[in-house]
Amino acid sequence: MNSLAGPIERVIAELSKLPGIGRKTAQRLAFHLLKAPEDNAAALAQALIELKEKIRFCSSCFNLADAELCPICTDERRDRKLLCVVEEPTNLAVVERTGAFRGLYHVLGGALSPLKDIGPDDLNIRPLMERIRTGEFREVVLATSPNVEGESTAVYLARLLHPHGIATTRLAQGLPAGSDLEFTDDLTLQKAFEGRREF
Repeated sequence: MNSLAGPIERVIAELSKLPGIGRKTAQRLAFHLLKAPEDNAAALAQALIELKEKIRFCSSCFNLADAELCPICTDERRDRKLLCVVEEPTNLAVVERTGAFRGLYHVLGGALSPLKDIGPDDLNIRPLMERIRTGEFREVVLATSPNVEGESTAVYLARLLHPHGIATTRLAQGLPAGSDLEFTDDLTLQKAFEGRREF
């Protein structure tokens, strides 16, 4: 028999569904919310509702946005001849945090993974190639994660990009192999950008 009241148990169950949150952490968060002022819990609930209602994908780069285009795509100070291809919006945020890249982005929405049944049609590759055809990019940086899926995605994209005559580079191998770009520290990522190589 459960010793916790139904509403608390429901909050714990929902929090436990979040990545990296086990039952103990979910329980600690639930009790924290219970002790917090009511307006704190209401603000969190409202923020979550707005997140689902207002956030969408940028129609150009597939970054997260609250308008048709994301703030990066509308920023006229960005170098519009440089394009960085990343797997997820979280990767874009990590790269932006370093300040090492001042061009535009394209978010694939994942990486090629035959084992997970993720092929080219499941990613934002067709829109990427459309941007390449209609844009005037001088360089495309393939900033996929340095793991098997990221590497195979980079190789696939490099083959697609080659006929367009655009310099295609890959982040330097200062990144730990088999890891995820999201968990790379800022300095390592900045050095990887500085040491990127022709692909």
